[in-house]
Amino acid sequence: MSSKGSSKSKAFQAPRGTRDFYPREMALRRHVETCWRDASINWGFQEIEGPTFEHLDLYTVKSGPGIVSELFSFERSGGDTSYAMRPEFTPTLARMAVARGNALPVPTKWFSIPCLFRAERPQRGRLREHVQWNVDILGLSDADTDAELISVAVAALDRLGLDPSMVQVKYSHRDVVARLLTDLGVTSEHLSAAFDLLDRRDKLPADAFMEKATALGLDDAAVDRFDKLAHARTKAGEDPSTLADVPAEDLDHLLELDKALKHHDIAEWCHVDLGIVRGLAYYTGTVFEIHETSGAERAIAGGGRYDHLVELFGGPSTPACGFGMGDVVLSLVLQDRGLIDPDTLGPRPDVFVVCADDAARDHIVPTVARMRHAGLHARRSYKSTRNVGKLLKEAGQHDARIAIILGGELQEGIVSVKDLGSGDQQQVQLTELETAVHQLLMAP
Repeated sequence: MSSKGSSKSKAFQAPRGTRDFYPREMALRRHVETCWRDASINWGFQEIEGPTFEHLDLYTVKSGPGIVSELFSFERSGGDTSYAMRPEFTPTLARMAVARGNALPVPTKWFSIPCLFRAERPQRGRLREHVQWNVDILGLSDADTDAELISVAVAALDRLGLDPSMVQVKYSHRDVVARLLTDLGVTSEHLSAAFDLLDRRDKLPADAFMEKATALGLDDAAVDRFDKLAHARTKAGEDPSTLADVPAEDLDHLLELDKALKHHDIAEWCHVDLGIVRGLAYYTGTVFEIHETSGAERAIAGGGRYDHLVELFGGPSTPACGFGMGDVVLSLVLQDRGLIDPDTLGPRPDVFVVCADDAARDHIVPTVARMRHAGLHARRSYKSTRNVGKLLKEAGQHDARIAIILGGELQEGIVSVKDLGSGDQQQVQLTELETAVHQLLMAP
């Protein structure tokens, strides 16, 4: 017998490495985005956005053809132009900056909160689609600008309830590290490999790290010093020359940034870490990452200075710095730290309208409409019960501030208004309902 029509419908699932955002999850996402956006605006940044997909060569120009395997790329049916879903926002930002050319103000301070896509194996803290906060400053090249960039990231984390005991900004400077590596005996041809090894230091077993360090052409003493360099850390404000036993003049960039971080009042969040170099080759100076202090998660954020990127995309030589902070790791940290309860993050109704009498049933929709036209967030019960206790329990489940109870008194033009916080209840004239509700909402 044919199975046509007898089989069950296929249960579709979200693509691997993506997420469905139900109201609870969406409330968490919007809370994080609000903290990002508020910090950006307060720090003087303006929001931008670009297309979800770009020409494929926008990404190969910066990262080379090897990146194609990491992207969701495609061609339109019947077309011959290759596109890719954006894996990062920086190339889009550079393209937009080039399009404006010399018309860009100095400085240009932009932020964005795009969805990004990577064709990678999903794992904890890393998905194929995520939301990322990008913040960039174009046109300035001083240490104060780098510190301002770091400070807006700290401001958002502070708004989310994190503090220096929970997260640390680890920063370094690629020129400083290159100078120290050269002093160790790393030749120019091995410098890129040395940077890559530093970037992977926490992912390699100690013996594998030492083996790769030896392959850089270093003797035993230099390998030992390289290992110390890779793990050299100190707090901002402390003498960084103790990190690697080098003269302070060799650490001039770090000393300037250290001073700027103090001026921005975020030094307690920050630590010099000479093992932070950021593997991407387009970084040119200051680099930083933000990590949870427990080390249980991937980096919350990362960025630095990329003074030649705009030029790479055909624009004028433009100093620039920026960072990206994804929502996946950050949300894990917030929930693991008990700093966020998605059930309390949704929009809270001002009023919740219930009907406790059959004769008042036809008035529930007009009453809700009145409240909404008065500028209030109003919801209503759809339950058939007239049990006031159950209806008020439902209003509490919606976390409403005020319940409007339509009962038998409505025939005399009277309704009951209950403050769900204090429990106080009063009867008011229907004609005075908006006034009474606004007064309750404004009460301390």
